[in-house]
Amino acid sequence: MSKLENKRLKGKVAVVTGASSGIGQGIAIAMGKAGANVVINYHSDEEGAKETLRQIEKAGSKGVILQADVAKPQDAQLLIDTALENFSKLDILVNNAGIQQDQDFLEMSLEEWQKVMDTNLTGHFLCAQAAAKEFVKRKVKPDERTSVGNIVFISSVHDIIPWAGRANYTSAKAGLQMLMKTLAQELGKYKIRVNAISPGAIKTSINQEVWQTKEGREKMLKQIPYGRIGEPEDIAKVATWLVTDEADYITGTTIYVDGGMTLYPSFDE
Repeated sequence: MSKLENKRLKGKVAVVTGASSGIGQGIAIAMGKAGANVVINYHSDEEGAKETLRQIEKAGSKGVILQADVAKPQDAQLLIDTALENFSKLDILVNNAGIQQDQDFLEMSLEEWQKVMDTNLTGHFLCAQAAAKEFVKRKVKPDERTSVGNIVFISSVHDIIPWAGRANYTSAKAGLQMLMKTLAQELGKYKIRVNAISPGAIKTSINQEVWQTKEGREKMLKQIPYGRIGEPEDIAKVATWLVTDEADYITGTTIYVDGGMTLYPSFDE
């Protein structure tokens, strides 16, 4: 039995945003396999969300699907309310929902800037705030060694690596870094843990046109010292562990899961 299947999240309830594909889908399924019941959020891919639910139920856990736009305050609150209505509590929020709208800086419109910031930064703020307001209702002793709630932001290596043509995306991800750290500092007294995971190159539908071709794969691999392109499962394993009691003393931290992309491989000689 693998660690992801040993039910170490049994009895826990998680909300995973953007859980209909890619990294979010991988995290939702992994947490379901680990015993958590999951609110599966999607924006437009209902079929993907249904597949996530099928995999979670196959693993013996429960799930509920909710279409919501995380950039809207009422939808962010609805995600938390859905967890409470269906499972009576909330233990974990994984802020994963994100989009890209690439454009050269000199040509980028305010709409292109704002759309990405709304989803990738404001949406994370709204969901985290709604979850934290629920978590603080739980009374804990000052010396208690278990968190009352976990918030995980899914960021990107581009929270520290510049990426031309994507000023909106990189700015939002860099903003997540400081949002995460500030919340961890502010909410620690309530025994709420807040962390981030920054993936590198992961095989998802967003970059499928690149990694499916020989030329694209070779170009990507030049930036990855470890020599392989990541899978959603690589992120899911870390996210699942990060919200367990095994990681209880970790807060305010970003874990880079990138095969060494942040090691600046062009300087290896």
